[in-house]
Amino acid sequence: MASINNPARRRLEAGEVALGFSLRQSRTVDIASIAATCGFDWLFIDTEHNSIDPDAVAQICVAALGAGISPIVRVPQDEYTQAARALDTGALGVIFPHVDTPEQARRAADACRYPPGGKRSIAGAMPQFAFAAIPLAEAVTVANASTLVVVMLETPTAIANADAIAATPGVDVLLIGSNDLCAEMGIHGQFGHARLKDAYATMIAAARKHGKHPGMAGIFDETIMRDLIGMGARFVQGGSDLAFIQAGARARSAFVRSLKPGAA
Repeated sequence: MASINNPARRRLEAGEVALGFSLRQSRTVDIASIAATCGFDWLFIDTEHNSIDPDAVAQICVAALGAGISPIVRVPQDEYTQAARALDTGALGVIFPHVDTPEQARRAADACRYPPGGKRSIAGAMPQFAFAAIPLAEAVTVANASTLVVVMLETPTAIANADAIAATPGVDVLLIGSNDLCAEMGIHGQFGHARLKDAYATMIAAARKHGKHPGMAGIFDETIMRDLIGMGARFVQGGSDLAFIQAGARARSAFVRSLKPGAA
């Protein structure tokens, strides 16, 4: 039978951390190989808070498939039609922001799964199969099993509904958007706050109960990351291209500025 290599899903199914590399500045296909070489499992290609166009998304997705890193696209809120478009052009998963209810989670899953598991329209040959001619019934079965559907919990309402969202068929990952959840709780940027940790505990318990994967986004403090991964977070946003560039550039500039030039 045909197969699709989804490194992020493979990590999750092995009980390991699937580590994501977020794109803010990158628009060229070489970022896929760069991220893979640096040890990341998936690209967070963001079309919610980003000006990247659909063609650039498609080009990076196809490059990621060849580089052995999973291209996963975040679509804008409630833009379910954009999910299938991302998958048709090479994505191996879709992230849906601001999912508060199991009904929203169901629509998200339906947008990404072919019938009978969902309502995704069949577009023809897929880049995930290198455009090989695969019998249709086989292709849709393999695609359904390989695709990651990620729903973001970003409000207290979503956390209260975590069990019902996790129970939704077709959802694979529950991902807390820590910045927006903290904002909704009135504790902007307080990622070490007990209320946020309690929200993670609720989400992780719900995910485990229903055989889904818990995720963490927006937190890059190493102490807090260690704590939440220790609690069970597995689908992890590791940082962005911009943050990595700035960190490296600051370290180098600080080093060079510390040097004292010799006499002319």
